[in-house]
Amino acid sequence: GRTRVVMTMAVFFGIYLTITGRLVYLGFQNPDLSGGPQSRVTASRPDIVDRNGEVLATDIKTASLFAEPRRIVDADEAIEKLATVLPEIDYEQTYHKLKSGAGFVWLQRQLTPKQQSEILQLGIPGIGFRTEKRRFYPAGETSSYIVGLTNIDNQGISGMEKYIDEQGLSDLQASGLAVAKDLKPVQLSIDLRVQHIVRDEVATGMEKYRAIAAGAVVLNVKTGEVVAMASVPDFDPNNPYNAHDKDRLNRMSAGLYEMGSTLKSFTTAMALDSGKVTLESRFDATRPIRIGRQTIHDFHGKSRVLSVPEVFIYSSNIGSAKEAEAVGIEGHREFLHRLGILERMQTELPEVARPTEPKVWKQVHSITIAFGHGVSTTPLQTAVGCAALMNGGYLIQPTFLRRAQEQAMSVAKKVVSDKTSESMRYLYALNAEKGSGRNARVPGYRVGGKTGTAEKVVNGRYSKDKNFNAFVAAFPMDDPQYIVLTIAD
Repeated sequence: GRTRVVMTMAVFFGIYLTITGRLVYLGFQNPDLSGGPQSRVTASRPDIVDRNGEVLATDIKTASLFAEPRRIVDADEAIEKLATVLPEIDYEQTYHKLKSGAGFVWLQRQLTPKQQSEILQLGIPGIGFRTEKRRFYPAGETSSYIVGLTNIDNQGISGMEKYIDEQGLSDLQASGLAVAKDLKPVQLSIDLRVQHIVRDEVATGMEKYRAIAAGAVVLNVKTGEVVAMASVPDFDPNNPYNAHDKDRLNRMSAGLYEMGSTLKSFTTAMALDSGKVTLESRFDATRPIRIGRQTIHDFHGKSRVLSVPEVFIYSSNIGSAKEAEAVGIEGHREFLHRLGILERMQTELPEVARPTEPKVWKQVHSITIAFGHGVSTTPLQTAVGCAALMNGGYLIQPTFLRRAQEQAMSVAKKVVSDKTSESMRYLYALNAEKGSGRNARVPGYRVGGKTGTAEKVVNGRYSKDKNFNAFVAAFPMDDPQYIVLTIAD
């Protein structure tokens, strides 16, 4: 009986040893089949949705083609067969991969279902498919700069996609904890309906005025939420072959411009807020200002003494320069910093440019900056500054995520007095009725606003025929809720 027990034990031990040996052998054989970095399945990302829950970005499943070079019998034949379905395959590179003797190599990521079924029918030994995830953007180019892009490994590389990674998603992915069902959708402040209209208008405007670029933003002045923002030319995130071209730039947050007359809003607000100037103050605009070799003219010259509302309505360069003079150089610089015009804007989007200003402000700088030349800033932060002039004097950094008014007030900075804000609302409304903003009137809405044209700098000189146009509007004027700023370059 004992012999039988020993025999049975011996057989079992033998089987165990064989299996263990085989496992150890396989472990040494295929070090990179065990899920090395190149074979790891792409991690999940949360959906991105607009303020009403409309999907802007979501994960979809896709098949990717890999090979196990050790199991490839004939590399040449394998490539020839694959080329019938994937004509763009790089022969030499693929040949080296298949001859490498590695355990696992990617051949082509993110195939179409049609390509996958055709490759399956070729019946090549040693190749297979892995299910990966890739991003799909249902709204296409409508909000491409805001939503952003991911790379082939489903990691965010621009826009809110990149912001989400920076907020800790990439750590979750690296530790393998990013599981689709646990990831809550990221809700943006954007309203897709408004975004569609804004993008269409901007694209139409760009063609109509034969501009190199155009853009617009709709900002909630009470919360700092960006309701819509578009910049063209843009790209299709589902086929982003041109997304990295030089002209594909989110001009609203990453473009720097001399904002021209739009900045006169800040000159007037600064003069009123300093207490040195009131709405009743008058400035002599009868003759041009000469400073050094420069002469400051008025575009719609009235050649007479102007009141502060007239300086604003007629967009007087001379009047604006004199308002700045009343405040002084240091006060002027401090005011533009206080309103965030010359600071790097703090918001979720990674693509934000840093404004430029003279290293040392002299009298001539203060005069030209008074009417919008000599400092460059982004259109978005210009809109944010204007919102502070409309909403009772609170600077609220812009956000692309949902934000309640209480939350906004907890991060707001009081930058001008209630009285200054009230005066600016009056001037904006007046300007839409009588001044340069007449075309912005919309029946049934009380709209106020300020236009701005800046001559563009070409080869270090101001060009006479290349213009940058901006318009900023606020509505409804009795209690402004929204600022709309548009640009055409």
